[in-house]
This record gives sequence, C-alpha cells and structure tokens, in this order.
Amino acid sequence: MTLDEYQTGALATARFPDAARVLYPALKLAGESGEVAEKLGKLMRDEGWLPGVALSDAQRDALVKELGDVLWYVAVLARDLGVPLETVAATNLAKLADRAARGVIGGSGDER
Repeated sequence: MTLDEYQTGALATARFPDAARVLYPALKLAGESGEVAEKLGKLMRDEGWLPGVALSDAQRDALVKELGDVLWYVAVLARDLGVPLETVAATNLAKLADRAARGVIGGSGDER
C-alpha cells in the first residue's frame, strides 16, 4: 500500500463538518500523539517497562494501534491542506537529507 492509497482509505472514513477542516484533524492529531505518550507512561508506571527494554507483543500492538490513529489524522490533515500524503513524506525526507548533508541534523530551529 502506498501512502496515497492509505490517505484515500482514511478519507473514506472521515466524518466531521467541512467547516472544521484543518482545525479538527489538527486538534485530534495532538490528542492521538498524546495517547502514544500516555501508553508509554502507563507501561512504565504499571508494568515496569523502561526504555531499551523490548516491548511484549501486546504492548507493541497497542502502540501500533495508537500510531495508526496518529497516521489517520496526519492523512486527513494533509488532505485538508491540499497535499497528498506521499508529498508530506517526500518533503520531510528531503528536508532531513538536506540537514544531514549540511551537518545540522542535531540542534533546533525549523530553518537550520
């Protein structure tokens, strides 16, 4: 499956008012990203998981489901911005390759 095929499939299940385009998926993306972090925090608190320790299949599967929700909102937000998901991915890789070539992968700032 390509990213654009995924985006098409995701859009088939998008249910929110057109007036909420851009804002709704952006807000929900933040929430779903937080759920990924929450799951990791709960694994640390409740199950004693620590970074560097392999996750169980069930733990990994739960995180994969949350990442799927993140991807869904990224796909919908990209559509609302008029951009194919593959363009988002390609643009990101080009940006990172440029930073690597200039030796500025580390650090901060969008335009480094």
